[in-house]
Amino acid sequence: MEAIAKTKYLKGSPRKARLVIDLIRGQDVSRALSILKFTDRRAAGPIAKCLNSAIANATYLAEQQNIAIDPDDLWVKACFVDMGPTKGRRRMRPAPQGRAYREQRHYCHITIEVTSEEREKSDKELRAEAAKAKKAEAVKAEKKVKKAAPKKAAKAKAEEPAENVETIEAAQPETIEVPAVETEAAETEAAETVEANEEGK
Repeated sequence: MEAIAKTKYLKGSPRKARLVIDLIRGQDVSRALSILKFTDRRAAGPIAKCLNSAIANATYLAEQQNIAIDPDDLWVKACFVDMGPTKGRRRMRPAPQGRAYREQRHYCHITIEVTSEEREKSDKELRAEAAKAKKAEAVKAEKKVKKAAPKKAAKAKAEEPAENVETIEAAQPETIEVPAVETEAAETEAAETVEANEEGK
């Protein structure tokens, strides 16, 4: 649903009005009204009235066509300012070489179009979404790699060949047990040899 509202012969130059109208282009209706409310420009008030008129026109057309529409779903599809007539005033301004120029009063025409259709995403938004999706995929891949690493290590330990175990056992020195009787006999023989040596001396 689309609706248009126009304000004609608005006092003020079109250049100053464009500074305000550029702030609401492409915005939601509620956001546009809040922007105009806190904009310190003389043209903000008449532009807000024109925007409210466009919202009212959209709801009226929807009722005429038996279409349910929520005003919060509307957004500013197009808005622009055209140059109006200029009228000379009685006041004069001093000019060079003794001349005087008459002051000009400028007028402008404002047009605002609102719609409830879905917006077409700009190239910038599409690029941002693609970059965000790519980053999310990279994070998922990193998480999968981190989870798979400890599982692979545990599996490798469990599947170690039996030959490695045998080589480790073979490398360890064997402890030889000597019976206690043999050790006692060796000690007595050593003591006898020591005594014989002392007697010989």
